[in-house]
Amino acid sequence: MSKYDLIVIGSGPGGYVAAIRASQLGMKVGVVEKAELGGICLNWGCIPTKALLKSANVFEYIKHAKDYGVTVGEAKADIKDMVKRSRDVAAGMSKGIQFLFKKNKIDHIVGFGKVKKGGKVEVTDAEGKKVDYEAKHTIIATGGRSRELPSMKFDGKKIIGYREAMVLQEQPKKLLVVGSGAIGVEFAYFYNAIGTEVTIVEFMPRIVPVEDEEVSKQLEKSFKKSGMTIHTSAEVTGVDTSGKGCVATVKTPTGEIKIEADIVLSAAGVVTNLEGIGLEETGVKHEKGKIIVDDYYKTNVPGIYAIGDVVKGPALAHVASAEGIICVEKIAGQNPHPLNYNNIPGCTYASPEIASVGYTEEAAKKAGYEVKVGKFPFTASGKAKAAGAPDGFVKVIFDAKYGEWLGAHMIGANVTEMIAEVVVARNLETTGHEIVKSVHPHPTMSEAIMEAAAAAYGEVIHL
Repeated sequence: MSKYDLIVIGSGPGGYVAAIRASQLGMKVGVVEKAELGGICLNWGCIPTKALLKSANVFEYIKHAKDYGVTVGEAKADIKDMVKRSRDVAAGMSKGIQFLFKKNKIDHIVGFGKVKKGGKVEVTDAEGKKVDYEAKHTIIATGGRSRELPSMKFDGKKIIGYREAMVLQEQPKKLLVVGSGAIGVEFAYFYNAIGTEVTIVEFMPRIVPVEDEEVSKQLEKSFKKSGMTIHTSAEVTGVDTSGKGCVATVKTPTGEIKIEADIVLSAAGVVTNLEGIGLEETGVKHEKGKIIVDDYYKTNVPGIYAIGDVVKGPALAHVASAEGIICVEKIAGQNPHPLNYNNIPGCTYASPEIASVGYTEEAAKKAGYEVKVGKFPFTASGKAKAAGAPDGFVKVIFDAKYGEWLGAHMIGANVTEMIAEVVVARNLETTGHEIVKSVHPHPTMSEAIMEAAAAAYGEVIHL
């Protein structure tokens, strides 16, 4: 029986990062993965979707080239070629994980992993053969998958999840997107940008409902301007797929309506992969689809840990990676700090992009803070105007008493690259005045952060 210091079940951004950090700390590590290395994020999520979105960006640039003084021929979107490029990018990144495993002397154990009593992990290969491995420590990092709603059972052709949406070989003329979180709005933007008629149905009162209310309003305005139809406070109660396309029955505040589409994309969140991995047999506690862990990701069973989507917290790649590092550093006897879940950035890569961290204005007030709020629109940004991207704004929230940076919410071009400044500043307990007095380069999109901070204190120059 092969013996390891650590076995990780799952090779997504939580699993493979934990494995590499454990190897750096001197552990003998094996990673159990039944599919491609890199998990959903690298192969079917974060990375390939960004490749598709880049194709949409390029297509839109070409369509609007005249706005920049450039004349080109007619632009045509070829979804097959876009998908091929996306898959090639994902495949290349997966090979990169293979290289990192080899570099760090990590064993890739191919198959389906299951925790067992006595520090063992059972791995079942594609032929059904079972092999036991022994590990001092085991991390469960099995991630999640598309949530299937009772009113919309996946058939893989007319009612699909994100995996199928990523590899369509024929562009739908009409697409109904159910759910307007990051996954929903990114696919809505992509297909709308290449010419598909897109309708969004959102159960909550506004799209991207976890974001600041002003951000939601701006995205809805931008999406409607681009030709999308949006129904909020609405629910799909059934989908008829008996005809050539789909006919969805949607309950809205003003009554029931029918929406016709070629394809319905269900983007109503994710559900964790906990089935068949040995939780019941080993006695690992879990509830409501999440494994219960402490601040260092230990379960109630000695030697078994869990990170990523399967534990409580935001289901984000960078969160899983951070959890994996903290977990293995604690196992190795180091003294890592617990993760501050109130300083986790969230990014949505539609156009305009969305980036946020910390409290929304509403949440800060509910938490009892007296706040100072500053907002700087990109219509007042020289760089944004020059780039042809004046839509959106930066909004910052400070504690009026001590100047603590409570949160920041951005919508516009490149804001996903700007949010890290806020994350680092909040981690260093930077105050609003310190941001105002930190010289930002001009002309840049990022100086909008400084201007927004100045607006909060009545010192803004360019408004």
